[in-house]
Amino acid sequence: MNLFIDTNVLIDYLADRQPFAEQAAEIFNCAELGLISIHISAVSYNNIYYILKRSLTHTATIKILDEITEMVQIAEVNDVVIKKSLKSNFKDFEDAIQYNSALLVPKLKAIVSRNIKDFKHSTVAVLSPTELLALINSEK
Repeated sequence: MNLFIDTNVLIDYLADRQPFAEQAAEIFNCAELGLISIHISAVSYNNIYYILKRSLTHTATIKILDEITEMVQIAEVNDVVIKKSLKSNFKDFEDAIQYNSALLVPKLKAIVSRNIKDFKHSTVAVLSPTELLALINSEK
């Protein structure tokens, strides 16, 4: 199951943001077990760096980013993604980039975000972490 994970869920996992970290960790555990394939946007890396760098050193932050690359597939941000994002009806430009980057994922099942309303114009399913975990459990 190919899933696109929004940056907020990634940061929940990497920064141990409570009360969301447990579900985010479960999602990454499912990926490690081979139940799902996690895809993230290339733009997520700079956003994650910015957030984690507030409390970690540059070296520690880069190490975490390097480790995450072993667990995810990286959806590219190219000129088509940017042009579509600029012309989209998303209120937040970063969400538009995330969304259009997600659309490049082959056989995309869903976008996973804590901010579902940010993707109200999505043509693919958008699930909360809770909804995703329920779906995974129902398919076991």
